[in-house]
Amino acid sequence: MALLDIRDLSVNFRVAGGEVAAVRRASFQIDKGETVALVGESGSGKSVTALSVLQLLPYPVASHPSGSITVDGVEMIGASETTLQKIRGNRITMVFQEPMTSLNPVHTVERQVNEVLLLHQGMSTAQARARTLELLHMVGLQEAERRLGAYPHELSGGQRQRVMIAMALANKPDLLIADEPTTAVDVTIQAQLLKLLGELQQKLGMAMLLITHDLGIVRKIAKRVCVMQQGAIVEQGDTAQVFGAPQHPYTKLLLAAEPKGRPPQRPDGARPVMRGTDVKVHFPIKKGVFKRTVAHVKAVDGVSLTVREGHTVGVVGESGSGKTTLGLALLRLLRSQGAIVFAELAIDGLGWRDLRPLRRSMQIVFQDPYGSLSPRLSVGQIIEEGLLVHTGLRDRDERRRVIGQALSEVGLDPETQDRYPHEFSGGQRQRIAIARAMVLKPRFVVLDEPTSALDMSVQAQIVDLLRDLQQKHNLAYLFISHDLRVVRAMADEVIVMRDGRVVESGTAEQVFDHPQTDYTKALMAAAFELDVRYVDAVRT
Repeated sequence: MALLDIRDLSVNFRVAGGEVAAVRRASFQIDKGETVALVGESGSGKSVTALSVLQLLPYPVASHPSGSITVDGVEMIGASETTLQKIRGNRITMVFQEPMTSLNPVHTVERQVNEVLLLHQGMSTAQARARTLELLHMVGLQEAERRLGAYPHELSGGQRQRVMIAMALANKPDLLIADEPTTAVDVTIQAQLLKLLGELQQKLGMAMLLITHDLGIVRKIAKRVCVMQQGAIVEQGDTAQVFGAPQHPYTKLLLAAEPKGRPPQRPDGARPVMRGTDVKVHFPIKKGVFKRTVAHVKAVDGVSLTVREGHTVGVVGESGSGKTTLGLALLRLLRSQGAIVFAELAIDGLGWRDLRPLRRSMQIVFQDPYGSLSPRLSVGQIIEEGLLVHTGLRDRDERRRVIGQALSEVGLDPETQDRYPHEFSGGQRQRIAIARAMVLKPRFVVLDEPTSALDMSVQAQIVDLLRDLQQKHNLAYLFISHDLRVVRAMADEVIVMRDGRVVESGTAEQVFDHPQTDYTKALMAAAFELDVRYVDAVRT
């Protein structure tokens, strides 16, 4: 008997005027200790299928017109709450795609991991604390003891994802459902986590349902793969067979879709748009009753860079290396030391009022599209905020036209501007965030992991879109990413950060083809070869 057996599963969602079919008669099995990957574009039904296993969909808005889901012979569809509680979080656990929205913002890391152990294993507080530390060390969270008292907003995206994985592994589940588990994790940690999950599978006999858009990961760890398109599984089989000789046209399209090419040759003498000199961002560590400053976290420690018109500077490095903090400092969204010059104007000493007229020309696309989009506003309202504040465009019909044009540029239907963020997939939400930034026609854009939540085919589309917009409007990009393949396709220059400092910089060709430091070599090995042994050796 298979551990998980999904047969003829359909999922419909009730919407105004009828129903939408999200999953159409999907069938597949997972045996004990086996890894099965579920791949496909955003909105293809992967996550809905996974949520159906644990019955986490918003019933009765969601329904199952057909199908059966059994776990060791126990039917999940229509199961009692008692049955579901025995399986959820104990036999089957799940790592969600967006850790910031999955973690409780008012609970510390220790409390969130402890909750799993206290609820399912009845541990004492001391036992739970010891086990929590063990789990955090296991998933590679640096300074785990100090992080116990941290809140989710105090962690980077990759660090939050590692906490989620620790929570999921706490009870040694029979099946781990991993929904884009390495989306927010840098390449070296990705290699380590994949190695870790493989070791845990061998040790615990744990099975895994891997939902991902990264076909490189699928090749590395999945025994079998199921390809989904528009809610239906169009092809499945052994990974080597499906990837080596794909039969369905959609599978062939996915395998061919990957950010390719290099940025076009730029003319010499482009003017600087954003320049930072010896930029520092130090966060105080306060202790005691009077909260005296005892030390500082040097998130950014003396970084200098120049971003020119029509050029892209890629910023790479592990989670927590200071990449995002650098971008926020350049935009004056965080206090910093050092000189910051935008369009020949020194802005490091300007106040809020003086900066406001410049905000239209300096935009950012955040890493977490769901957390950065207001759930209470429609897509049109989200995008029009900038137009109302910075352009004074009061004509409603004209605003809708401009918003529709922005949505079309990022590959979305202009008619979707009356829908809300929760009605879109993760990749679609990221495209909305890009449209919000681009609608104001900025000169300088910080792109913080803009493709991390996107499947391969959409990544290629977004890269092409960003290139086109850059060429059309002569935009300057600061491109922050842990996906070095995307950086290679986008960046003219690259800086490599570690612990708040620049360890290597140069043209993209120099850094990618002839890396000088061991740390940069480790990043390249993890990104392009997934050679875990080399990465571990360098990090050790």
